[in-house]
Amino acid sequence: MGVWHGNDLVKPSGGRKESSRKKRKYEMGRPPTETILGKERVLKRVRTKGGGIKLRLRVAVEANVSDPRTGKTVKVPIISVEKNPASVDYNRRGVITKGAIIRTSLGLAKVTSRPGQNGVVNAVLVKPAERR
Repeated sequence: MGVWHGNDLVKPSGGRKESSRKKRKYEMGRPPTETILGKERVLKRVRTKGGGIKLRLRVAVEANVSDPRTGKTVKVPIISVEKNPASVDYNRRGVITKGAIIRTSLGLAKVTSRPGQNGVVNAVLVKPAERR
């Protein structure tokens, strides 16, 4: 069953509006892809309007982490999901969305991409790991 992203049927005052027509196929949405951490990378291909393809990342294993000081980007494994400010529920379940803080071997990194929309985890280093 799809999600409807059509017109609202409620006025700003809270009153109900009468529908002028039924639902349309082009107003259809989909439930969000909640990317989680796992052992093997899982992608889902979705056909979009216009015939394009959207890659949705279901399970993430590694991330492309950029260091703003050096300008270098390295692909490293994700150790854990530290915090997700998008939702308390996402934080508890360890869902990776844009803005989530992940722990990598390089240190803590903030996710800058939308893994459920474009199929890759890109992140920027927040705090480098302590050197011993």
